[in-house]
Amino acid sequence: MCPDEDLRATPLPSDTVGLLEGLSSTRAIRRYRDEPVPEEVLRAILFAATRAPSGSNRQPFRMLVLTDGPKAQAAKRLIAGAAQRIWGSKRETDSYDAGSGALEDSPKARTARAMQGYVDDFERVPVVVLPCLVRYRQPTQFEGGSIYPACQNILLAARALGYGGVLTGFNFGVDADLHRLLGVPDEVFIAGTITIGKPLGNHGPVRRRPLGELVYEETWGHPARWALDPPGTRHTSAGPPKPSQ
Repeated sequence: MCPDEDLRATPLPSDTVGLLEGLSSTRAIRRYRDEPVPEEVLRAILFAATRAPSGSNRQPFRMLVLTDGPKAQAAKRLIAGAAQRIWGSKRETDSYDAGSGALEDSPKARTARAMQGYVDDFERVPVVVLPCLVRYRQPTQFEGGSIYPACQNILLAARALGYGGVLTGFNFGVDADLHRLLGVPDEVFIAGTITIGKPLGNHGPVRRRPLGELVYEETWGHPARWALDPPGTRHTSAGPPKPSQ
């Protein structure tokens, strides 16, 4: 048997976490070990992507995987440049270095350091996946429903196998260049950039707004009485302001 046949005959690897634990602990991972992602892991992650729902079950998505080939390296350089420009502008516009950002251990300062390191090291990311939507009709408000569930499946599968990733839109800054370099047809929408690798840090419980602020019952702004976070849930104050009472 050839190596490809061996790979096809291999069952998927076992998850390292349960589904609900994975859902509640899949963080955005932006720091990776300098090591490749094995093909059997990529196979399992991308298989999970292909199980995602899509409109009329058409599966109009295609995943362009970039590892260490010459075009992959060129694409990473393009996206890295865009990432550095976009983050640099956001860092200044959103005053990441002012206010609490001037305090070394504040959440704002930690976020700024993580993002700066991410864009500075982008060219060394082990794997970049470009999720692409093959448009078969004019763009609609709901077309993202046929591509972004597959993106989430990628991140969850990576978490299940001890890897990590994050979805960004840095590719939009060099969209035309990526289309030309990678031979992507004009009608295909490159919907984002997903980076994947072995985390340098750890996954863990994510901080989100309380469930009662995000889930309404029957009437806008009316929290459901059962919308209670499990014990030990960690919260954040990020996001839009709370609605006035």
